Amino acid sequence: MMQDQLHDRALARQIAQAVAERGGRAYYVGGCVRDRLLKLENKDIDIEIHGISVPELEALLDAFGTRMAIGESFGIYALKGCGLDIAMPRKEALCGTGHKDFEVFVDPFIGTAKAAQRRDFTVNALMEDVLTGEIVDHYGGISDLKKHILRHVCTETFTEDPLRVLRGAQFAARFAFTIAPETVELCRGLTLCHLPRERIKGELQKALLKADTPSIFFETLRSMDQLQEWFPELNALIGVAQDPIHHPEGDVWTHTMLVLDEAAKYRPQTAQPAALMLAALTHDFGKTICTEEVDGRIHAYGHEVLGLPLVETFLRRITGETRLIRTVLNLVELHMRPNVAAAVRASVKSTNKLFDQTSDPEALLALAAADRMGRARPAPEADATVFLQERLEVYRRTMAQPFVMGRDLTAAGLRPGPDFSDILAYAHKLRLAGVPKDSALKQTLAYARTLQKKNKAEKS
Repeated sequence: MMQDQLHDRALARQIAQAVAERGGRAYYVGGCVRDRLLKLENKDIDIEIHGISVPELEALLDAFGTRMAIGESFGIYALKGCGLDIAMPRKEALCGTGHKDFEVFVDPFIGTAKAAQRRDFTVNALMEDVLTGEIVDHYGGISDLKKHILRHVCTETFTEDPLRVLRGAQFAARFAFTIAPETVELCRGLTLCHLPRERIKGELQKALLKADTPSIFFETLRSMDQLQEWFPELNALIGVAQDPIHHPEGDVWTHTMLVLDEAAKYRPQTAQPAALMLAALTHDFGKTICTEEVDGRIHAYGHEVLGLPLVETFLRRITGETRLIRTVLNLVELHMRPNVAAAVRASVKSTNKLFDQTSDPEALLALAAADRMGRARPAPEADATVFLQERLEVYRRTMAQPFVMGRDLTAAGLRPGPDFSDILAYAHKLRLAGVPKDSALKQTLAYARTLQKKNKAEKS
């Protein structure tokens, strides 16, 4: 356990002891109880204080440090310098259609059963006495934990918050749990249209970045009939046929889910895992609009480019991060080219140009590998991987060499003008081709003179 967590748990015990001296009890609640029982690490430690008044708790916390109200009206506090969240039991009443449209009533004397009833799933409704370690399980959470089942605690409170549809899907993906049939049925009847995109993105990110099998998130939403509202482009992949020679696994949906799970294996190898996973999720959106049968064969020519507007629409629905969107679009547009390059043993100049077109070559190669492996009969993996990794090293060595820059051209007497960007682009082509700087400078200056003569002739 990390030092910060040890400190937070020690502090939790001290607070629990002070609460007990005033006739109350402190419980670990939520994910930290669930994950401890699953023997998983959880950095977030939450405790809930029962049996003392709000003023008593605030005075008690002031004795331990600088008290901060995370949500004072909700009875949620923290102490400066630690990661421990301290809450009081509360009741919530729906007062609108939005995710935050709740009236909250703090009630320190509500009792553990009522306090746990507002939790989403039984495995998250478990409580653990901070001092004694006693597990309080009012709703069968231990049994469901052992069976790897997600089951809602209370129909009335569960349906008040439609975000729980997505939470259930991401929990299922992260923990490889099955959602109880009655909970799936309950989720089918909820509408997600009023949820803010930030909350959608939060649950989506957890599934994409924390789950070993992120496809479970989307398969679960599909089983709940909950793809259409926020993920219509994904829903459209269902039933889109593919060439059985290359894709014996079935439709584009099936292939996408396989690619997504393969991409998850490469997350540690890229600096932008979110971009990689979103690219894996969206890489074949274009097949929904350009798949056709030609001479008895199914093709989707140009889907990597034609699908970009669909990808951008999807991404802008869930995030406003311009850099992330730009990176994903770049990866999707280029996702087929590494595998084609490996298959034809493309020239160094060609692969250098390919790597130069992306801001994240590692993510591009990871996406290409996931695309190769995400099918019923994966393409040969080792040979393509070795070829592409070797070429990436060649590209890096090439880009590490001295190269012609603008100041080299001006030092040689070239004046900046309308053609300067074209001349620099020509120098960059020579760089990618591996031409040494001295030779590249001579060739670039010669190109500049030719360009100037051509422009002069056109003007005259």
